[in-house]
Amino acid sequence: MQKTIKIKNLDCAACAAELSEELNAIEGISGATADFINQRVTLDFESDEALEKALYSITHFEEVELDEGASKKEKHVKEIVSIVLSAACFVPGLVLTLLYETGALWWTGVAFCLAAFAAAGWSVAVNAGKNFVRAFRGGFHPSVLLDENLLMLLAAVGAIAIGEYMEAAAVVLLYQIGELLQSIAVGSSRGEIVKLVAMKSSAAILLVGEEQRTVDPETLGAGDLILLRKGDRVPADCVLTEGETALDVKSLTGEAELKEVSAGDEVLAGSVNAGGAVRARVLRPVSESAVAKILDLVENSSAKKAKPEKFITRFARIYTPIVVLLAVLIAVIPPLFQSYNFAAWLVPAIEFLVISCPCALIISVPLTYFSGVGTLARSGVLTKGAVYLDALAKVQVAVFDKTGTLTEGKFTISRVNGEARALSLAAAVEKNSSHPLAQAFSGVETPFAAENVFEIAGMGLSATVENRQVLVGSARLMREYGVAFTPVESLSSVIYVAEDGKLVGSVMIEDRIRSEAKTALEELKNCGVRYRAVLTGDGKARAEAVLAELPIDEIHADLLPGQKPEHAEKLKERGPLLYVGDGINDTPVMAVSDVSVAMGGLGSDAAIEASDFVLVSDNLSALPIALKGAKKTKKIVTENIVFSIAVKIALMAASLVTSLLSTTAGISALPIWAAVFGDVGVMLLAVLNSMRMRGRIR
Repeated sequence: MQKTIKIKNLDCAACAAELSEELNAIEGISGATADFINQRVTLDFESDEALEKALYSITHFEEVELDEGASKKEKHVKEIVSIVLSAACFVPGLVLTLLYETGALWWTGVAFCLAAFAAAGWSVAVNAGKNFVRAFRGGFHPSVLLDENLLMLLAAVGAIAIGEYMEAAAVVLLYQIGELLQSIAVGSSRGEIVKLVAMKSSAAILLVGEEQRTVDPETLGAGDLILLRKGDRVPADCVLTEGETALDVKSLTGEAELKEVSAGDEVLAGSVNAGGAVRARVLRPVSESAVAKILDLVENSSAKKAKPEKFITRFARIYTPIVVLLAVLIAVIPPLFQSYNFAAWLVPAIEFLVISCPCALIISVPLTYFSGVGTLARSGVLTKGAVYLDALAKVQVAVFDKTGTLTEGKFTISRVNGEARALSLAAAVEKNSSHPLAQAFSGVETPFAAENVFEIAGMGLSATVENRQVLVGSARLMREYGVAFTPVESLSSVIYVAEDGKLVGSVMIEDRIRSEAKTALEELKNCGVRYRAVLTGDGKARAEAVLAELPIDEIHADLLPGQKPEHAEKLKERGPLLYVGDGINDTPVMAVSDVSVAMGGLGSDAAIEASDFVLVSDNLSALPIALKGAKKTKKIVTENIVFSIAVKIALMAASLVTSLLSTTAGISALPIWAAVFGDVGVMLLAVLNSMRMRGRIR
């Protein structure tokens, strides 16, 4: 059995790892993951007894609580009060201990420093004590014991032991300030993601005859008629049945713009009606809407971790015991060669532990990816995991489907050739198809009814109408079945209709290039995409004519669905390949591409399921934004890893060198506050750098 538990006050990735380890040690828990970004714990448990034990461990883990919607402001108030009281005592203590070396005023300064230590350090001591108890519960768990609270407490007590009272107060005060700022930074970044929930409507107006009923959007089903008033958020994906209005789609696309829609146009859940009252018919349940996909993908994106995230997790498991051992060696070995002066090397050993704490990496790397996923979502691009951001950042070749991807996918019948009944026959058969071209026939009335309809991949449809075989599809389908016909030369898509092996006529269907396609393709090249190609089942002449205005390097036409993956494999020789498509026929080529993108509005469920990214509003201009966002995410992650490791190595080396010189040449050792900066300061700078991902991507 599995259960997901919402929690609050878990604001440390290292703490999340400790909690996960503690939960996994419980008998009857086969798997447990604590996610500090999404503030939840996922448990795989075998019995109710095991679940109760896990809940007990969660609620007794530091300040973690079950989330029942309460605010986190109280926790911050408590931290702020501790910091203010500590600072109020630290300032006079600092002044007095610096001005006076002995006497009553110096001791007064010491008292102020100890008071500052107590005000800021009491919670550190309490948490370290709790960790000590938990570390020996059900066996020994060293990672639970050796956390930041213990390291900071050891540093402060060590400073007091050698008479550095001011530094002891500074250690815990700086630590508490850093923890508060980190908590605010992480909470703020998390809050940006939580804002996406506002895209869900809390109520819908259901029309039953002339009666209006206010209902929960979750109860709406396909076919229900709803009323959208001015200012209402669209509760479910639907189609306008009458009138026209303007929609505010900023929550879906990230762009502050109004989209004009009229009867027959699809309206996505999450958009806001900025015009007059209109009626719409629900297309699909709320659980299958664009908003549901956004929330689900963003919420679960942290489950698919990128390589740097996995590396940091493995690195911390190996790194922590190694640095603990090194710290012990620093405290023991040098004194053996310096008249057993163990007191002189106690503080350097503690400093080494404090500096080496990997929290900056453990927190900032997943936070950067999470922020990147959230920022792309606000720009109308959904990703199924951080791992795909890394893959997207490497893309050098972009390949597109034509119909419904580079074109609008809104088909209209422009002309009928041959017998008038050709249109009626085509409509009867096409109404049984999910192919985008079939949309053109949805409004055509026909006296015929088609039976035994089946699809011939990449060619068209075969059906029985009034006991006669009817073929509806491409010129290739006519040739396949030996139907005599004269090909129609046209830039439009041509659907041929044959009955019992004889041509009845043809239907010409028009589609237009997306208005943003040219700019999007040009911007992709500026983002590092060196080659752009199209794979389409259309005839070569028509495909080249339709796509003539677009900056395409290569067009592969007349392709069956099974041939697209073969061409994609060849194009991958030019570099990592991105494929963008919208239909079920695109899923095979999506499977072989390095990164795949589905059109969220027009795209089939199969294409969306097979893809790594989804363009919610079918707007290609979001594609270069996604590429820029992926590159920015990768850059910030690299910066944080290099900066954190470089500063820590430099400070650890400085601590050892200055400590050695202080015992041999009388030079001052590295102050403990510098060690605190090596941990808390570096962590905070890395978190702040990660928050750059929250900015607008352009």
